[in-house]
Amino acid sequence: MKKEITYLDSASTTKIDPRVLEVMLPYFSDYFGNASSNHQFGRKSKDAIEKARKQTANIINCDEKEIIFTSGSTESINLAIKGYVESNVSRGNHIITVKTEHKAVLSTCEYLETKGFEVTYLDVDENGLISLGQLRDSVKDNTLLIVIMPVNNETGVIQPIKKIGKFCRDRKITFFCDATQAVGKITVDIEEDCIDMLCFSGHKLNGPKGIGVLYKRKDIELTPLIHGGGQENGLRGGTYNTPLIVGLGKACEIAILELEKKIQKLNKSRKEIEVFYEDNSIGKVNFKNVKTAPHIISITLNNFEAEEYLMLKSKEFVASTGSACSSEIIEISHVLKSIGIKNAKHIIRISIE
Repeated sequence: MKKEITYLDSASTTKIDPRVLEVMLPYFSDYFGNASSNHQFGRKSKDAIEKARKQTANIINCDEKEIIFTSGSTESINLAIKGYVESNVSRGNHIITVKTEHKAVLSTCEYLETKGFEVTYLDVDENGLISLGQLRDSVKDNTLLIVIMPVNNETGVIQPIKKIGKFCRDRKITFFCDATQAVGKITVDIEEDCIDMLCFSGHKLNGPKGIGVLYKRKDIELTPLIHGGGQENGLRGGTYNTPLIVGLGKACEIAILELEKKIQKLNKSRKEIEVFYEDNSIGKVNFKNVKTAPHIISITLNNFEAEEYLMLKSKEFVASTGSACSSEIIEISHVLKSIGIKNAKHIIRISIE
């Protein structure tokens, strides 16, 4: 009998929960109406979307009217950053972010630099953490937006988001978080953390691919990226993808109900993996001196390069050498470069469910 390969790459994507798939299926067939249509078929879909909007809002403690459905975090990031600076350029043209952000953030900021915006890229220390002092010193009179992720997708390191949020709130600077690796893995509360905009994707929390969220505070104005029929309060034109939205809502509902149990399970599995690698002298667990999300484990291998090791173990398990979005480019990841890790080619990322 063929041995099943263990999947240890959940930071890249997760398997859809059967309960999520079950609620989605009728909206591919029985309830197929266009949610923008003003008849009973359309209203059935619209009601399902609004239920999902409430479920999605609950996971981050925001008002349902502050939720915008998108195709995923990459689109949400583009809408948040480009849409915000375009609508608020009269207030300033300076953005602050971090060198270890996801490529979707960094590429968007690099694009905006070509349009005349100024971007400060904060350094991180050997643990992947920003300096609050450097953040404070980087703020200018024309600073418009600060973009910092709560949980890094390659290291799992958690930034001091509550302190950063309060700093931004006190200075009346809009604060945006790419919370793709945080939602469903740690508690995320936009009120407690003083977050003005935030995004995440369905497929990172056992929901479907191709659906995501942008939360924005009510009084924030954005210029839309996609113009059309006025869906999502005019911020994202296009026919609603009802099945995927329904699936995202259910995934959020489950994640809320099971978060505490999930964190306990993740911590138990994490400990077992860490003990296995270190007690057998296979590798050293990184970032043990700082707070990390429970599902991402960064390990420096003692005697193998990451690619070689994962190839040898490919019939046992799959994991990652870095962010999946840049996996086709064989080079040291920008995250590990920014942290200053010299033996980055020996690092694997194990991410668990």
